[in-house]
Amino acid sequence: MAEQPFHSGFVALIGRPNVGKSTLVNRLVGEKVAIVTPKPQTTRTRMMGIMNAENAQVVLLDTPGVHKAKTRLGEFMMSSVREALKGIDVLCMLLDVCDLKPADEKIAQNYAKEGLPCFLVLNKIDRVPPAQLLSIIDRFKEYPFKAIIPVSAKTGDGVDELKTAIMDCLPEGPKYFPDDMITDQPERHLVSEIIREKALLYLQEEVPHGIGIEILAFDKKSDDFTEIHAAIYCERNTHKRIIIGKQGQMIRKIGTVARKDIENLLGTHIHLDLWVKVRPGWRDSPNDLRTLGYVEE
Repeated sequence: MAEQPFHSGFVALIGRPNVGKSTLVNRLVGEKVAIVTPKPQTTRTRMMGIMNAENAQVVLLDTPGVHKAKTRLGEFMMSSVREALKGIDVLCMLLDVCDLKPADEKIAQNYAKEGLPCFLVLNKIDRVPPAQLLSIIDRFKEYPFKAIIPVSAKTGDGVDELKTAIMDCLPEGPKYFPDDMITDQPERHLVSEIIREKALLYLQEEVPHGIGIEILAFDKKSDDFTEIHAAIYCERNTHKRIIIGKQGQMIRKIGTVARKDIENLLGTHIHLDLWVKVRPGWRDSPNDLRTLGYVEE
């Protein structure tokens, strides 16, 4: 019996902020490779997740939410979206069926083009009645999507259908990454993202967009112990007080929950020290953005 050909390719996920791209990437990969919070613009860089099947490998590119940039950081995020779309084999445009906006139709007009297979993925279907979902499907039928696929990244409904549709579009190609590799991100970056995720989850609405994480030291003392020092950037002294909290309660809470996830990631015990730095306007500072990994050298 002839051996089946191997298929592989790159698949980008795009959409407005907070439509569930990172949750869907984690669901498709089967492991957490991207941080997830209810706050918009949680994803700031292109994050790669790798999905392996018996005769296929799908390289998923999770991208920042499409938005109008107001800072240098925002410009970097939108640049990450444009870079992710270069050389891809499949495009998945995500919509939040609970929160449709006029921008969704504009994104559809820009990206649903003939030539490149493009799927419209309707996410969060577990939260709307069937009649509302059918109405949304009818609304987007006029666009040249290869298919409209309803899913719930949270529950997994429809995700197998999406996997099959993506893999059916992949060309024959090599295995780009080893089977045990699920992301291309280095440990230091993953650690900084975990810390930022926990800060976003616990901090007030006005603080999160001004949060950045700098890993000051990452020292593997032994096979079973790692010492990490990290700074949380914020833009105002009032934000610093909120991050630290009364008698240091908030920063200890962030550190405690982050440490558990980091220990699971690294497979070692860790000592985590968190500091808070006030850097006014860091989101518009090329030097600060470069320090935090948001500007290409």
